[in-house]
Amino acid sequence: MFSLFAHAQKPRPERPRIIVSSDIGGTDPDDNQSMIHLLMYSDMFDIEGLISSPSFGNGSADEIRRMIGIYEKDYDRLKKHVAGLMPPDSLRRICKQGRRGLAPFKGYDEPTEGSEWIVRQARRQSDRPLWILVWGTLEDVAQALHDAPDIKDKIRIYYIGGPNKKWGVNSYAYIAENFPDVWMIENNATYRGLIADGKRDGEADSRYYERVMSGAGHMGADFINYYKGRVKMGDTPSLLYMMDGNPDDPEKESCWGGSFRRTAYTSRRVFERATTLNDTVPVYSVIELRMKGPEQLDIDPDSACFTATIDRQAWPGYYLGNGLYAVRYSPKAPAVLSYTVSSGIKELDGQHGTFVVDRMWPGKRCKDDYTVGGNWFTDRGDKEYFEGPWQGAGLIRKQRHEILEDWAERWNWLKDR
Repeated sequence: MFSLFAHAQKPRPERPRIIVSSDIGGTDPDDNQSMIHLLMYSDMFDIEGLISSPSFGNGSADEIRRMIGIYEKDYDRLKKHVAGLMPPDSLRRICKQGRRGLAPFKGYDEPTEGSEWIVRQARRQSDRPLWILVWGTLEDVAQALHDAPDIKDKIRIYYIGGPNKKWGVNSYAYIAENFPDVWMIENNATYRGLIADGKRDGEADSRYYERVMSGAGHMGADFINYYKGRVKMGDTPSLLYMMDGNPDDPEKESCWGGSFRRTAYTSRRVFERATTLNDTVPVYSVIELRMKGPEQLDIDPDSACFTATIDRQAWPGYYLGNGLYAVRYSPKAPAVLSYTVSSGIKELDGQHGTFVVDRMWPGKRCKDDYTVGGNWFTDRGDKEYFEGPWQGAGLIRKQRHEILEDWAERWNWLKDR
């Protein structure tokens, strides 16, 4: 590896096989930043798929191809300095379109080009596992597992959760309930250690763009379009984790992409009544609000038929059959939250409640929790690893400068001499 800080990284046993599932082009341009980072470090991975899985917005595989086109303009200059960068045409061939929008309450729907590609690559004969790095929701991963349960032991998932878990809570719940033994790194907050803090990193990041990226080829010219060049890259820790040391050991210390602890459960809370301020739930938990109503013979089970507005956002609620209605939600941060139900079904319309979100994940064990197997890992809860409310973020924060300076060397290859 060509790196200013190669001594700080631990050697990897071999190049990992990866598929990236991204909501690039949707509502948050940090995926564009992370895609540039991936392309510039593509020599460090066997990239087997780039899947567009947009939960919201206009994300598409075409946006991934657009980013590859920018990389292509800098490719010849980059490959003079490092062997093994993936050719642009090879990258285009593995771009696939995944699900557009969210899965219904059951957590899966119909196969997509992206989910079928996951199945195909997972079934390839290999002595290496297939890592799926999820930068958005788990929709295509859940679909692949539903359609091909045999791939469970052939894949490993590094999931950037938190807000993505909030958006894609149904697909997450499906995996946790039906595939508890899948290998999962659930990163709900540790990733935030790489995101620029406005007070602490804002000025430094402005100087970083001017010092490092400005004038550095076509990708440098493009990077300014995302957060004005301020480094966010909340999904990049999934790449950093694969780059630094043995990815088979999530509990490894001082990893660029975080260190995680094994968990025997992930938090779930089920309420069959209106919640109050006396109800406290762990942050990132799956909250299921259930309501009784009339039996609807003209509504298909698992059909959206009401809306719950939580934290000023609307969430679809579903009819589960036998007069039972439900909506799931996953809070992305500590807060006091209220909800109100809107529906043409009078028994549901106007129902409301409030609950408190605690900062500790996964919190105290509860009878509703999902019990998971021995290969489910998540954010460390040690007090010294908190950054404000963000559990585990301190693990990456202390290495942020080193990570960015390593990247700076590659940007320097693109500058005119």
